[in-house]
Amino acid sequence: MADRELLRRIPKIDVLLAQDALARLCDTMPYEQVRSFARSWIDDLRADVLAGRAQSVPDAAQAAEDVASRLSRRGRFHLKRVVNATGIVLHTNLGRAPLGEAVSNHVAQVARGYCNLEYNLEQGRRGSRYAHVEELICELTGAEAACVVNNNAGAVFLVLDTLCKGEAVAISRGELVEIGGSFRVPDIMARSGARLIEVGTTNKTHVRDYEDAIRDGGATTLLKVHTSNFVMRGFTESVSVPELAHIATAQDPRPLVIYDAGAALLVPPVSVGIPSALSVRAALEEGADVVSFSGDKLVGSAQAGIIVGRRDLVEKIKRNQLCRMLRVDKLSLAALEMTFQTCLNPARAIEEVPTLHMLSLGRPECRERVVRVRACLEEEFPAEWFDVVEVKDEAGGGSLPGVELPGAALSLRVDGLSADELGRGLRAQTVPVITRVRDDAVLLSGRTLQDGDEKLVRTALGAVVRARTGRGGAV
Repeated sequence: MADRELLRRIPKIDVLLAQDALARLCDTMPYEQVRSFARSWIDDLRADVLAGRAQSVPDAAQAAEDVASRLSRRGRFHLKRVVNATGIVLHTNLGRAPLGEAVSNHVAQVARGYCNLEYNLEQGRRGSRYAHVEELICELTGAEAACVVNNNAGAVFLVLDTLCKGEAVAISRGELVEIGGSFRVPDIMARSGARLIEVGTTNKTHVRDYEDAIRDGGATTLLKVHTSNFVMRGFTESVSVPELAHIATAQDPRPLVIYDAGAALLVPPVSVGIPSALSVRAALEEGADVVSFSGDKLVGSAQAGIIVGRRDLVEKIKRNQLCRMLRVDKLSLAALEMTFQTCLNPARAIEEVPTLHMLSLGRPECRERVVRVRACLEEEFPAEWFDVVEVKDEAGGGSLPGVELPGAALSLRVDGLSADELGRGLRAQTVPVITRVRDDAVLLSGRTLQDGDEKLVRTALGAVVRARTGRGGAV
């Protein structure tokens, strides 16, 4: 009976929208968006009442204030800018590689009008969208030819569908990985029409395993896959790209060597201080026929799958009808072209490509960033809330598994709030601040904070503190 009474008290949508708080909001947001959000609020409240989670229902005016407050904090757009204070450079959930100011401006310029996406200006007729970046990619990698599609999962599928359909492909059991979004290499191979031959064991694969797959299983392709988001240590052994190339060269006919690199650098790894990182040029020089990798990982640009290798193979890939289905758009190409141009000068790339710059930072530089953030926050909040601590950051995005980046962070504790409550409050702001928690403190990593983020953090923290003291909305 009580449930029915509470349900009757829930404001009707038209009554709710007539309240001053929501009427004012409709001056700055589309009416349809406000109505949809209010409807969702009503539906959630009704579900809470029916589940026994709500013991009271606000009147129409209070309800409108709550809806307006929530929608104002969320903002007009669901996809929005956030502050990444996690220390994870390529945070997949936060959009991976941020674009630098110059690249962003160039993309905006291309987006504002028409462009020569598939138009040859010299010949005055239709051209190829690949022409904008192919020469640059080949110069950076030493490849004979290159092709760009929408992401690396698409690139891997396209390569296998083109070159390996109906053929036997040998791959180590230790490389039959599943990455984010349930992307599984065995499933992709099956969908492409390739016939999978598993070789070796989970922890050990030898040269002879591939040789057996060629001799006994008729393998015409040797596929190597970067393990992306995990590392195996201890009693392990794997076969490198040079070893695979050596195996292939000894066979007649020669099997293809395909390498799904996942994440790879277009600048020398030593320039970012991570010698263990993969170089695309090195993979090709070591004997891979085709290499694929992501554009929004260690390249530091837009989402894309980049395919490089032998000209005859890449041209065949371009002619596959699936290539059109997986093609990259004009905005991504604009970002990629400018990033590739920048990478021709590694020193310049380290300064101007945000991903490369963040990866190259040592602990002293991270500490300097944190000290600046602390100084900004201490203008408004008690100094005892803050402490500079050492942390271990990571590249993220499945790009450099097992590689720890020595960094520094600002440890934040606010009286009367747990770390979880503080983190939740920071995420609820107009510009959300995404953090990590350690030792019941919120950590703001200096590595991934961008210039100007300290002011956004100060605004967000101020809103959380005001809410705690009752001078704002709920945390």
